[in-house]
Amino acid sequence: MIEYWHLFIAFLIPGIVGYGGGPASIPLIEYEVVQRFEWMTTQEFGEVLALGNALPGPIATKMAGYIGYEVGGVIGATVAISATVIPSLIAMIVLLKLLLKFKNSPKVKRMTALIRPAIAILLAVLAYQFFATSYEGAGLVQTMILVTLSFLALEKWNIHPAYVIIGALTYGAVILS
Repeated sequence: MIEYWHLFIAFLIPGIVGYGGGPASIPLIEYEVVQRFEWMTTQEFGEVLALGNALPGPIATKMAGYIGYEVGGVIGATVAISATVIPSLIAMIVLLKLLLKFKNSPKVKRMTALIRPAIAILLAVLAYQFFATSYEGAGLVQTMILVTLSFLALEKWNIHPAYVIIGALTYGAVILS
């Protein structure tokens, strides 16, 4: 029973403070899952994140379902998904009129602009942690090959990120195993 409570808290907190959606919530979920409750390693979390990015739909909800299932089965998945969705659901129901009233407010736009750098820093820290884990597990040459090919595929060749992730997973399964 305590495990379900931990799952609920682990996904409720990112759901509440993860302003900006999935990308903003990922470092918060990573902290809860890897560091606080130690359900996964950074490498395992990175694999779940890659898998979640390859599938359609909101990333935080997919990750909550997978991690919740791994920790507590079907009930764990239900608890984690509920905790992820509840803050947004309540906010939408309670604050819908306020959102409509103030959506064009300069103050709200400034507040949003001030939050974006913090989200960028959180994502940069997460990317660095994934790079460090990859470097430790696969070595510098393999990591640089994956980073370079992924960058070229995304930025130069405009390949959809899902295909890049599938390619990286295939590369890891074939070359690194």
